[in-house]
Order: sequence, then C-alpha cells, then structure tokens
Amino acid sequence: MSIGEFRNDKARERFHTVYGRLLDRLWPDPVDAFDLPTSFGTTRVHRAGPPCSDPVVLLSGANGNSLMWHRYIEPIARHHTVIAVDTVGEPGASIQSAPLTGAEDGARWLEEVLAGLEATAAHLVGCSYGGWLALGHQMHHPGRAAALTLVEPAGFADPGRRFYAWLIAGGLAGMAPRALRPRLSRWIGNSAILETELMELGHTSIGFRRALPPARVFSDEELRRVRVPSLFLLGEQSSLHDARQVAERVGALMPTAEVEVVPGASHALPTDDPKLVAARILRHAAE
Repeated sequence: MSIGEFRNDKARERFHTVYGRLLDRLWPDPVDAFDLPTSFGTTRVHRAGPPCSDPVVLLSGANGNSLMWHRYIEPIARHHTVIAVDTVGEPGASIQSAPLTGAEDGARWLEEVLAGLEATAAHLVGCSYGGWLALGHQMHHPGRAAALTLVEPAGFADPGRRFYAWLIAGGLAGMAPRALRPRLSRWIGNSAILETELMELGHTSIGFRRALPPARVFSDEELRRVRVPSLFLLGEQSSLHDARQVAERVGALMPTAEVEVVPGASHALPTDDPKLVAARILRHAAE
C-alpha cells in the first residue's frame, strides 16, 4: 500500500500557502504547533493552553486536518488543554513515511502520538474517520484515553450510494458562487459548504493522493472492548448510517456509552451545530 502525498511540488506549495494563510486567520492565539515522530511519519499537532496529561485531543474526518476544528479551539481551551492533530495520510502538515494498512496501524499511530504528548488520560474527540481511529485505538491500546466523544463516527456501516452522492453533491456545491451556497446547503443537507475558508482549502487538497485504509465496520466483539466512558453524537439525517440503528447497537454492546441523536442534523454535524457539539465535548470532559 502506498503513502499519502501530494502529486507534485506545485500541488504541495499551493496547498501549504493556503493552509498557512488560513491557520493565521482562523486559529486563535496563542497556539503552539510542533511535530511528533511516529513509525508512520511526522505528525503535526497544534496545542492551546498549558501542557497537561489529560488534554482534549481532536481528530478530523477524512480529507481534513486541524483546521476543521477552528471554531472549537477557543471555547474548549478556556477550560482544558486542547490539541488538534493533522492525521498522517491526510492533506495537512503531517508527512507520512510508511503505509497504514488497517485499524491496528491506525491505533498504533495514535498511541505513539499520545505517548509523544505524554498524555495519560486524554479525552479523544473524533469526527467521522477520526472517530473510527479513536475507537480503534481503544480496542488495541487502552490506557492513555480516559474518555471518547465520537461525532458521527465511521465504522458502523459501509458507505453506500447515498453517502457518496452526498459527498459529490457537497463537492460540487462548494464550487458554486457564495451567494448560492446557503440554498444549496439546505437542499443537500451539508452545512460544511458554508465554511468558505475550508472550501478553499479543500479545493487545494485535490492535488493530494490519500492512501489510508477504509473505515471497516467494527464487530460486536471489538465494540465490547471499549470500556471508557464514550459519548456518541449522531446526526438524525446522517447519510453515512442509520443513526437509530447505531444508537441501538451501541446501547446493547457498550454499557459505558451514551448516545445523543441530534434532530435535523446531517453527517456534517460539527458545522450543523457547533455550539451543541462544543457544549457536549466540554460536558463530557468535565464528567
């Protein structure tokens, strides 16, 4: 299996020019950015607040990076150390050097990141693919995470036609004139296209070849291994899975889990209702 990388130097330079500009514009100060070595490459992390052993660690969805959390950094950092991670193999500032071939590799990468952060009781917050990585980490390397908040996590259904149609529609709508996007957002159920800056960054990500393992569906046995308090935030109208079925399965297999199905929300829950998601992260971290 290959590694994630930019197609050429021009694509890399174009992306990092936009990435750096948006980081300066959207990221609150002060934020400390640094790199952590892992077996799969150098991982860029962004930390706000003083170092501690129980940070809130944010993991983005597929084709995303730390910038997807820009609305969340300031409210969380008022109460906790918060660390946003650029996943290796995704378009961002991390540099992948070895392939991740499955869930075990993803779990090992995240364990090495948490070890580099000297975290002993982290609160992992994962969106979509990031949620899949967080769950996989608990199945293979329990110990460094004290709690999970999983926002529309992958790993509960194979993506079907509905999900891919939603992705394609969102990509096309994101290229429409800005004045048309609010109407298109309501029509396709994707509030992410209203994030003008992230849409701009997404367009520059086209020059990146992603090479990460698919988020396979977790077995019942694997889900039973997750023993830490876990909060699942699911969009009622998610195109990735049936939220009610996920809630029932989690309730039957994970006694330490709590599930909230957010009415009217889609798979783009972090942009559908950022105030609600931030409030739930803070509440779960406090508990």
